[in-house]
Amino acid sequence: MPAPAFRVHVDAEKCQGHNRCYAIAPDLFDLDDLGMSSAAGDGAVPQDRLTQARLAVTNCPEYAISLTEPAGPAEQPERAEPVEATEVQP
Repeated sequence: MPAPAFRVHVDAEKCQGHNRCYAIAPDLFDLDDLGMSSAAGDGAVPQDRLTQARLAVTNCPEYAISLTEPAGPAEQPERAEPVEATEVQP
């Protein structure tokens, strides 16, 4: 099973269409007719494109791009150690 992917997200309210993200990683971002950016597809970032995704985040002058890490394994509640049954004396 492949490792969970990082994902990019573009906040449409903050994006001003500078297109730096697209210049850095055109395979990770789409542009609309007005030049506003959005994540390509579902925003999944292949492991070999993670550096470019991070560069896109740091180069956005509007701080419109975020990169989310995959969620770790679900927290498991601690379990008490099993207790051996003992015979009850009458």
